[in-house]
Amino acid sequence: MARTRENGAAAPRRGRRAAERARPRKYTRINSDAVDYKDLNLLRRFLSDKGKTRGRRVTGLSRKHQQQLSVAVKRAREIALLPYVGER
Repeated sequence: MARTRENGAAAPRRGRRAAERARPRKYTRINSDAVDYKDLNLLRRFLSDKGKTRGRRVTGLSRKHQQQLSVAVKRAREIALLPYVGER
């Protein structure tokens, strides 16, 4: 329980908890159920300029969607729809 002051207000807590923190998401969530390797516009949104896949903390995707994204990027690179490295 939080300690109360003389006037009845709760004492401020030190630090912030994970539930209280509101991290702005850089990207919107994926509306579809599955990520398709042929949807290059969607895949390019989650790649950096060097060609690396952005992490979950940056993209704001769920664990399931992030895994589908990585598989889709690997498949698209394998059949030469996406480059392995970014443009220099």
